Amino acid sequence: MSRKTAKYVQFGLAIFIIVLMLGYLAWTGVQQSKSYYVTIAELRGMGDGAYTKRLRVGGFVQPGSIKRRGTHVEFTLKEENNVLPVEYTGLDAPPDTFKDESQALAEGSFGRDGVFHAKGLQAKCASKYAPADDKSAAPGPRAAASTAGSPQ
Repeated sequence: MSRKTAKYVQFGLAIFIIVLMLGYLAWTGVQQSKSYYVTIAELRGMGDGAYTKRLRVGGFVQPGSIKRRGTHVEFTLKEENNVLPVEYTGLDAPPDTFKDESQALAEGSFGRDGVFHAKGLQAKCASKYAPADDKSAAPGPRAAASTAGSPQ
C-alpha cells in the first residue's frame, strides 16, 4: 500500500470513528430525555417498571394539598378515584396558573416511597378567558361612538 493510500485510509477511519461517537452521543441523549405519559392508574399498575423510567403524569390538583417552600412544592394529583402525592423540586417556581383544582402535568420519576418526584411542572391554562364581572365600568368611547352613528 502506498503512502498516499495509507493516509486516505487513516483519514477515512478517523471520520468513521467521529461519526460513530456522534451517533452514540445522540442516541444516549434521546434515551435520557425520553419520557412516557401515563395516567395515575397506569402508573400504579406498572410494577417495578415505574421506578426505572422517566414519566409524565397528569391530573387535577387536589384542593388544599399544595404546600409551598420556595421552589419546592408538595401537592396531590387526583384523577377519578386515584391520587398521587407529588414533590416538585425544580429550578423554577411553579407557574401562576398552578392552584387548587387546576390541571397539572408533572414530569419526573416515581419513587419506591410512593411519591412522584417531579423535576418539571406544567399547569394548564383556562381554555376560555372570562373577565371579572364589573358592572360599574362605563362603556368606552368606541361603544358610545358605534351607537351614535347608527340609524334610528
